[in-house]
Amino acid sequence: MSPEPSAVHPEPIAGVCTQQLRAIPDERGRLMELYSEGSDLFVGFAHSYLTTAYPGVVKAWHLHREQIDNMAAVHGMVKLVLFDGRPDSPTHGRINELFIGQHNTMLVQIPCGVFHGFKAIGGAEAMVINFPSRAYRHEDPDEIRIPPDHPSIPYDWARKDG
Repeated sequence: MSPEPSAVHPEPIAGVCTQQLRAIPDERGRLMELYSEGSDLFVGFAHSYLTTAYPGVVKAWHLHREQIDNMAAVHGMVKLVLFDGRPDSPTHGRINELFIGQHNTMLVQIPCGVFHGFKAIGGAEAMVINFPSRAYRHEDPDEIRIPPDHPSIPYDWARKDG
């Protein structure tokens, strides 16, 4: 059974930052910078990786205690959902939905302690690139995972029509 959905809040969760990305097209194709030392959001990164999801698949929930994520969807579209479970945060309990990908190219910076996950929306496989601030430690991962329907997060991943 899914938890009672909480209202999605239009104001960003404390510490979450976004930056619109710009593709530069020419007759050969296009170039788009994703994450650069010259950006206001740059906090450094230890590695990068690509994750994908098939249409309708949800990859959630997880958070990091030490790591800042810097995510951009580069193919398809995703509904990126953030939940502020930090008890000392001024936005504790707030939920944000961001629709990012090929129709809204954006980098999203997710601070430590904010649960996040995404759902591939539309008809194409979604591809998300992340530039985490710390390298993944296989022997001691900085990651807490809970299922998408966990009762501690009042969010329903179903499509919302209307």
